[in-house]
Amino acid sequence: MNSRTSDGTEVYDVTKYLDDHPGGDDVLLSATGRDSTEDFEDAGHSSDARKLMEEFFIGEIDTDSTAIPELEIFTKDHQKSSDLANKFLNKAVQYWAFPAAAIGIPIVVAALLYSHKR
Repeated sequence: MNSRTSDGTEVYDVTKYLDDHPGGDDVLLSATGRDSTEDFEDAGHSSDARKLMEEFFIGEIDTDSTAIPELEIFTKDHQKSSDLANKFLNKAVQYWAFPAAAIGIPIVVAALLYSHKR
């Protein structure tokens, strides 16, 4: 959870407070990873609540520094797992197609002949 200050953005780790929050943990979880100053102020928290927040303060984000552009992460592992799945599927078809056909076709023919005799 983040909150604005004049110097930057304060960061709070309220993980240990999730179960104890009077408004429920969903209120805190919905404020995760973003500036939740307005949410905090709009809720009309007491001075005790503001004092309690000090326990969860873990640092500040310097908003004056140049921003790091968002990076797109691409790993070859995703493609490797996809290739592995395709190889497995090809091997399964290669090694199981003939035995399945060798067993399946006679069963179907026998079932058809049996039903035709009735």
